Amino acid sequence: MQADGRTAVRERGVSGRRPQQRAVRRREALLDAAVELMGEGGFAAVTHRAVAQRAALPLAATSYYFSCRDDLLAQAFALLVSRELAQMRACLAEAAPGRLADTLAEAYAFDRPRQLGLWELYLQAGRDQALQSIARAWTDGCATIVAGVLRRAGYPDGDPQVRFVTTLLSGLWLEDVVEARPQARERAREVVARALAAIGPPRKVAP
Repeated sequence: MQADGRTAVRERGVSGRRPQQRAVRRREALLDAAVELMGEGGFAAVTHRAVAQRAALPLAATSYYFSCRDDLLAQAFALLVSRELAQMRACLAEAAPGRLADTLAEAYAFDRPRQLGLWELYLQAGRDQALQSIARAWTDGCATIVAGVLRRAGYPDGDPQVRFVTTLLSGLWLEDVVEARPQARERAREVVARALAAIGPPRKVAP
């Protein structure tokens, strides 16, 4: 009898987890859809109906998981920031000191639609306080990553130096995403190299 009771408890636990897992998958599908729409059509493209259609879920699902459109946009922005920082972290993890300018200049060239969505929401944060904490998390996350890269390469990594480099990179990223000029990466590399020279020279780093 005891064995049967334990089995029943385990079965109830498993069956209880299944709806939770399904809910997580549905919510993730809706956020993925919102991120895709943001990259394709910008801020205006993200509506409850469009997100539900893209995720192949009922319209009611968006209202169930997100209290309003602003809530959906905020969570989509947070997901965009998380993915961008993860990609940036991976790209710069093994940055060779001798190629640091190249690597930093190329660090934002991952996904142009995602970058467009990020910058549109970043600017919207200037009008929407609910988005400001996420915008700051992006800025702070970039600063943390760049500080680590500078430190490993032997460059000064104090707040003024990190702020200088990240602000410069942000301007280059935004210009390239919006204008898409030819040879933008080559010009960016030259600018980044000058910035590194301005905060350097790097000290020798122990192998």
